[in-house]
Amino acid sequence: MDELVKWLGEQLDEDKRIAQATTDRQPYDEWGAAGDDREGETARKFWSVVSIASMEQIPAARDLATFIAEHDPARVLREIEAKRQALAHFERIRQHARQGDEAYVLAEGAVSKQIQIMATAYADRPGYLEKWRP
Repeated sequence: MDELVKWLGEQLDEDKRIAQATTDRQPYDEWGAAGDDREGETARKFWSVVSIASMEQIPAARDLATFIAEHDPARVLREIEAKRQALAHFERIRQHARQGDEAYVLAEGAVSKQIQIMATAYADRPGYLEKWRP
C-alpha cells in the first residue's frame, strides 16, 4: 500500500498543478456556463474562457458547457483536498494498526480497499499497477 499511496499522492500533485496553472491565467477559479437558451441567460457572472458551440450547431452544447463549468478548477482543488484528507486518515489508521490495536487492524483493510477504489480513477495514467485494482 505504501507504493500506491505514494503514487496516488503524485497524481494529486499533478492534478493540483494543472488546476492552479489554469487559475493563474484567468481572474476566476470558478466557471459558469453562459449563453442563451429557452430559459434565458444562465450563470453569466463569470467571463467566458472557451466557446464550445452554439445551440444550433450542437444540441448538446449546453450540457457540455455545464459539465465543463461544474468541473472548474475550484472544484478540482476541493476534490484534491478531500482525497488528501482520506490519505491522511488512512495513514492515522495504519499507525494505530501497527501498534496492534485490533479495531484499527480491521479498519485498515476496509480503508485500504477505499484507497484502491479511489486510485482506479487514475488507472489510465502511467505508473498505475493492475495489482492495485480492488
